Amino acid sequence: MSTDHSWSLTGKFAVVTGGSKGIGLATVSELLQHGASVLSVARDSGTLAASVQDWQKEGLPVSTVAADVSTQQGRSQLLAAAEQAKRIDVLVANVGTNIRKGIEDYTPEEVLHIFNTNLISSIELVREALPLLKAGTDSSVVLVGSIAGLNTVRTGIPYGATKAALNQVTRGLAVEWAKHKIRVNLVAPGFIATPLTANLLANEEFMTYARTRIPMERPGQPGEIATMIAFLAMPASSYVTGQIFVADGGASSFLI
Repeated sequence: MSTDHSWSLTGKFAVVTGGSKGIGLATVSELLQHGASVLSVARDSGTLAASVQDWQKEGLPVSTVAADVSTQQGRSQLLAAAEQAKRIDVLVANVGTNIRKGIEDYTPEEVLHIFNTNLISSIELVREALPLLKAGTDSSVVLVGSIAGLNTVRTGIPYGATKAALNQVTRGLAVEWAKHKIRVNLVAPGFIATPLTANLLANEEFMTYARTRIPMERPGQPGEIATMIAFLAMPASSYVTGQIFVADGGASSFLI
């Protein structure tokens, strides 16, 4: 029998990277609504501060640290802030970027930037956070991937490659860290209306094409991904680990 505790994050301390916009911002909101204390992390201090000011005025337990987690310095800043709580119960690795073009048009620097931001930074962050995750209670790591890691989509090969690699990282960590009572899962969104896709949302030709590829005929909203992330952080999902959860309006099930 389920209990209210199973669907609550009261008493949990959560860290969300990329927390000032899009899916990250929606995730911060969702975790707060379920009772968690949240540390929101993003590079731009001004945008980050503005994103939480209303919650802070309401007295909700949300704090911030301006840090670029694609760098060692940024990850150290994040972990130093998390040390104040002496643990991490929920870690949402949401930082990501993309440059959309044909493979022959990338510079080596652009490819490395995408790999470092989307893949290496997530691997290093969760590795470095292990002591704090072990100090948490039934800790949960949620990586944010993409259906581009499952299928070929029009988002660029380097992006898809990094997201595919995150799928394997998820499975590997779940196996290695089960002994620490740390669960690791990944949410793979489809086409979501975020600042990263704003230029595509404004392109009517692309949107017409996209609607023909998405059975639900619309882009997803950040909150629709955040609710899945929150579920994976809750005791209600306590036997779920090493899994890839797709939220794409049916796009990956539509072959023609």
